[in-house]
Amino acid sequence: MGARLGAIAYRIIPGRRKIALENLRRAFPDSTEADRDGIARGAFRNYGITFIELLWAPNLTGASFDRLISAEHKHLINDLHAKGRGLVILSAHFGNWELTALSLTHLSGLPLSVIVQAQNNELADRIISAHRSLFGNTIIPRGVGIRGILKTLDQGGIVFLAADQSGPKEGVFVQFFGRLVATPQGPAVFALRGRVPILMAFLLRTQAGTYEMFLEPVPMDDLEGNTDANVAELTQRHAAILEREIRAHPDQWLWMHRRWKNTRDASTEHVPAPEVAR
Repeated sequence: MGARLGAIAYRIIPGRRKIALENLRRAFPDSTEADRDGIARGAFRNYGITFIELLWAPNLTGASFDRLISAEHKHLINDLHAKGRGLVILSAHFGNWELTALSLTHLSGLPLSVIVQAQNNELADRIISAHRSLFGNTIIPRGVGIRGILKTLDQGGIVFLAADQSGPKEGVFVQFFGRLVATPQGPAVFALRGRVPILMAFLLRTQAGTYEMFLEPVPMDDLEGNTDANVAELTQRHAAILEREIRAHPDQWLWMHRRWKNTRDASTEHVPAPEVAR
C-alpha cells in the first residue's frame, strides 16, 4: 500500500518531483536522466512505505521488532551510554526514519528524547506524536532552548534528532555531495558543549522488506571545546558519513526537500566528497 501511495505521489505532485530530480542532478551530475528518475521514484515509494508503517506502529511488539530488524552493532548504544553521560543519536530522513527511534529504544531498553518538527495540522501532529512516543520515548518540539537539551544530556539522557535538511544562512557550511551547503549545527553543539558522543543511526530497508540498523560513532576524541572550528569540523564529519551511506542506498533518502537551498558554492564544478572510512 505504501509503495503504491508513493508511486501515485510521484505522478500527481509535480513540484516535489521537480525538486527531487533537481537535487539528484546536483548530487549525481554524471548519472543519466533515467538513473536519476529511477532513484526519485524509489525515494517516493520509500516515503509512502514509511508513512504507512508509522500508522501501523502501535501494532508493533517486541517480537515484531525482533523479526523485522537486525542490528549487528546494537551494543554501541548501551556501551556509549554507559560511559556515564548522555548521548546524541543523529539520524536522517533516510530508510525508515519514523521507526528508527522506536527501534533503538527496543534494541537498547533506553528511552529517547526525540526532537521533532511539529506538523502544521494539529490533529495530524497529535496522532504522529503519539506514535513517535511509543515505548517510553519523549517528544521535544524543535526550537526548544539548548539549555533544556543540555540538561537532558547532563542527566544521562539520550537525545535523538535528524539534521539532514537545510540549515540557516547564518549557520555552518560543510561539504555535502560536492558543494558547501548550510547544515544544522545543533548536533555538534550539543555534543561538544555536553561533552557527549554522537552515534549515527539509520534504519535501512532491505529487499526482503526487513530492516538493518546502521550504527556508527562520529569520531570526536580529538576535538576539545565548543569552538566554531570544532563545530564545523564535527558537522562535516557526520555529514560525510551520511553522504557515504546515501550514495550506497540513494533511493532511501528524502530527495524531495530543498537540501541545497542555502549554498556558498556558486560554481557548477562538482567537488569530490571527503573520504570517510567505514
